Amino acid sequence: MNARVGEVRVRVRYAETDQMGVVYHANYFVWFEVGRVELLRQLGFSYRDMEQNDGCFIAVVDARCRYKAPARYDDEILVRTHLKNARESLVHFGYELVRASDGVLLAEGETTHIVTDAEMKVRAIPEKFMKVFREAAGKV
Repeated sequence: MNARVGEVRVRVRYAETDQMGVVYHANYFVWFEVGRVELLRQLGFSYRDMEQNDGCFIAVVDARCRYKAPARYDDEILVRTHLKNARESLVHFGYELVRASDGVLLAEGETTHIVTDAEMKVRAIPEKFMKVFREAAGKV
């Protein structure tokens, strides 16, 4: 089984660029979050559901990005997100950012998250989410 890939489009706003007209590096992590939230929505639930209904929070403990080519103002970016792995209290996402107009890979990255309760104590991922995560990662 192949891993499920979510895709969302974002358009580079002028405020996201630096003095050279290139997207400021930290904005890529914002787009990773947009992709992650949309992937979860495509899998049938949301961060809000996890937090409010299950007291389950996903905190970033590691974030990496490899920049391949510059993104510029008004570029349309495809944010492709996939679940790399999920185990007891850890979730690992992968990302690709591609310019829509020419398919150029702009950046790739990954984030690792621990699952906590509202007091930031590590907890296990509820089985209803773990089942979906395993399927999305192609590890059924």
